[in-house]
Amino acid sequence: MPELVVTALLAPSRLTLKLLRAFMWSLVFSAALVAAAVYGCIALTHVMCRPRRGFCGRPRHNPPVCLSDPTLGEHCFLILRSSGLRLHYVSAGRGKGPLMLFLHGFPENWFSWRYQLQEFQSRFHVVAVDLRGYGSSDAPKDVDCYTMDLLMADIQDVILGLGYSKCILVAHDWGALLAWNFSIYYPSLVERMVVVSAPPMSVYQDYSLHHIGQFFRSNYMFLFQLPWLPEKLLSMSDFQILKTTLTHRKRGIPQLTPSELEAFLYDFSQPGGLTGPLNYYRNIFRGRWFDPWSGKVPRAVGQLSLCTTTTEPEL
Repeated sequence: MPELVVTALLAPSRLTLKLLRAFMWSLVFSAALVAAAVYGCIALTHVMCRPRRGFCGRPRHNPPVCLSDPTLGEHCFLILRSSGLRLHYVSAGRGKGPLMLFLHGFPENWFSWRYQLQEFQSRFHVVAVDLRGYGSSDAPKDVDCYTMDLLMADIQDVILGLGYSKCILVAHDWGALLAWNFSIYYPSLVERMVVVSAPPMSVYQDYSLHHIGQFFRSNYMFLFQLPWLPEKLLSMSDFQILKTTLTHRKRGIPQLTPSELEAFLYDFSQPGGLTGPLNYYRNIFRGRWFDPWSGKVPRAVGQLSLCTTTTEPEL
């Protein structure tokens, strides 16, 4: 069939897809503007209630002591083969068993796994990484540097770079979303998987479509689609929105001490410290974040020893 005829036949479909995409982005940015207005009011309220903190986050020049606790493990860096980026991780128990790899969520870092590092280092080689864009790991500024394919390649490079052919993958929140996809596309590298508080993206998508309240609970995801403004709002009144998130009575981290709170805020307070983590969200509507299995656990995952702990979905 002549190329001109094929082009003509496909033209209506291509136009329809472009219109649908334009409509989707109009909805996304409309929701983003509404969320920005809401969070703007919240941030300004924090500033008015605590005027001495001002409109910016206080820079932390020295990390809290708990980040260098020797009982948690040794701080190391790994150059990733695929990207050349330098990833920071904390390692303990090398030579004592299989690799147990921990992936954190937002707004967190490797320190989220401090109790697990201490608990399992006698039987496993435990490794908690700072994901790309977080903490002491390299943080490219370009949004396109945080696609699912690149993030999964990071996990592959960590496992192989540490000298292993498979691992026990333990993940939470955003790290769990990466783990679900990693177990699908790299099943041979995952021996067991423990997932905390994050379903596969397809399940999350299906749940949101049938429970409209989830969209309202996930309003921050739309806010994070905007450039620079989310970073500003989150840092106002010395990162009060992040503090509230981390110490929330129901959804925060239980019994978080002031020093441990600073362990999370320290990295975010550094120049550009929020941009990398927020770029994960900015890629949700851009690339291949959605699973093609329509909410079903894929066969590759079914072959693994899988443990899930599920609470309200949060990304």
